[in-house]
Amino acid sequence: QVQLVESGGGLVQSGGSLRLSCAATGSIFSIGAMGWQRQATGKQRELVADTTSGGDTNYGGSVKGRFTISRDNAKNTVYLQMNSLKPEDTAVYCCAAGRDGSEYEYWGQGTQVTVSS
Repeated sequence: QVQLVESGGGLVQSGGSLRLSCAATGSIFSIGAMGWQRQATGKQRELVADTTSGGDTNYGGSVKGRFTISRDNAKNTVYLQMNSLKPEDTAVYCCAAGRDGSEYEYWGQGTQVTVSS
C-alpha cells in the first residue's frame, strides 16, 4: 500500500501563488506516475498535471503556462507550483499515484485551494 499526504493548500488572492506538496510513503517501489487532479464544487474531476517516473509531464489545458509539476524522487515527493492563480482554480486538489501508463491506484485526502477575486 501507498499513502499520500498533501500539504500547502489555502486561501490566496487572484494573481497569487501557492505550492502544493505530496509525500508518498509505504510501498513506493510500485509508484511510477504521480500527479494532481482537482474537483471544483459541482464540476467533474479534471487533470491538473502529472509526471512519469521518467520525468515526462502533462498538463491540463487551463493551467498550462501557469502551473509547474516537479518531483523529488529522493524524498518521494511531488510538487505543484501554482502561479497567476485565478478564482476558477478554486477546487479540492488531490494527489494521485500509480504505475506508469495505468490508472491511478492511490489517492490523497485532498487539500482545498481557494482563490479570491
